[in-house]
Amino acid sequence: MERETSVIRAPSDGSEVGVCTLANPEDVRAALDANVRVSDACRKMPSHERAAALRKIADGLVADRSEITRTLALEAGKSINQARLELDRTVDVFRTGAEEATRITGEVLTADGVPAGNGKIAITRRFPLSPIAAITPFNYPLLLAAHKLAPALACGAAVTLKPPPQDPLSTLRMFDIIKTSGYPEGGVNVVPCHVEVAQILIEDPRVRMISFTGSARAGWAIRAKAGAKRVALELGGNAAVIVESDADLELAASRCAAGGFNYSGQSCISTQRIFVHQAVYRRFLDLLLPKVKALKVGDVLDEATEIGPVISLEAAERVEKWIDEAKAAGATVAIGGGRKGTYLDPTVLLDTTATMKVNCEEVFAPLVTVTPYADLSQAIAQVNSSPYGLQAGVFTTNLNTMFRCYAELEVGAVNGNDIPGFRIDRLPYGGAKDSGLGREGVRWAIQEMTELRMLTLKVD
Repeated sequence: MERETSVIRAPSDGSEVGVCTLANPEDVRAALDANVRVSDACRKMPSHERAAALRKIADGLVADRSEITRTLALEAGKSINQARLELDRTVDVFRTGAEEATRITGEVLTADGVPAGNGKIAITRRFPLSPIAAITPFNYPLLLAAHKLAPALACGAAVTLKPPPQDPLSTLRMFDIIKTSGYPEGGVNVVPCHVEVAQILIEDPRVRMISFTGSARAGWAIRAKAGAKRVALELGGNAAVIVESDADLELAASRCAAGGFNYSGQSCISTQRIFVHQAVYRRFLDLLLPKVKALKVGDVLDEATEIGPVISLEAAERVEKWIDEAKAAGATVAIGGGRKGTYLDPTVLLDTTATMKVNCEEVFAPLVTVTPYADLSQAIAQVNSSPYGLQAGVFTTNLNTMFRCYAELEVGAVNGNDIPGFRIDRLPYGGAKDSGLGREGVRWAIQEMTELRMLTLKVD
């Protein structure tokens, strides 16, 4: 039977990057069949062998670094330097997985706190939920796949991954490397497919867990359909920064200029809303705007390029519409605001309100808004007014202010004197409110992907 294919085109100019063969419903079911068939083998695989497989994947990615990063840059519209950084972070996630595979712990507990437990102990271990269904978005196709695959392999789970339709080619190349790692054949499967076909991953009763990264709308819809399956969700955001009057303004402006525009702002922790104390508002803008103006927009394969296109013409036109709506409602364009095809000018908007889409929704574009505030309570309230709560940044030299923000901001992480987009892949990562459920970072993802099981023993 002839297979349906999808031509993968570069967002920058529409040129063909490659062709992807799409999985049909039978293929997805076969992938799950294979997962189920080898789940015991994956679980029983010694931890040192799982660690060795993860190291082999990391080494394979390093060996193929040049070709993978070129493909990633073209299909995702990501500058070549950002593609290299993503590959390097992906390698680190698999190497971290190798470390964590050998240190998954349990406990020995005393049971004689009550008379019924006299002479008994309890032992706990973590056992993998298997198979796992994983779904990843376009913006970091390699890295976000690694954040699901590495902990699954580390704990001995079988997993089937649906990669993003916009840029699956680099993930498929990584899958070729995984197949040579020594992990049981069928323990990892990758199924590029239409959304309708991917529903099988959500609905099949054999799937024990779903790990999803993507939009809030899609994520919560998956959770509603998941039934008794465990669900981990890494969803959207409109990340905020607070800049206090005592902050290092040069540092704050430099980091915000990076954080709002890296990969054209297409990250759920991209800086979107910047709240600056009114006493330093103008000084901050004087530092920020030249840095944004200096960002180089261009060919993703040019070593000097910092900003490429957004992922599609539809996305670019949506952002252009939101900017026009904000301007019509009184917003001021301090810099940028234009569009040429899928390329958006790096944009800074002033005089915006909380109800404008550029503030209250996830813009996913090279755009930030800058708003003055009178006191810290007002800034915290403005940050928390969002339905999202992934990460936030706070710039201040006052430790009391930092700890107050840490206590009061409704987010998964507060980055002190840095932007929301700061992330170390081996640390816990996840959001509050509409931004998600559960935590990633290999050690914490292993906890999500396993269940605690207890054994009691008589030890007279």
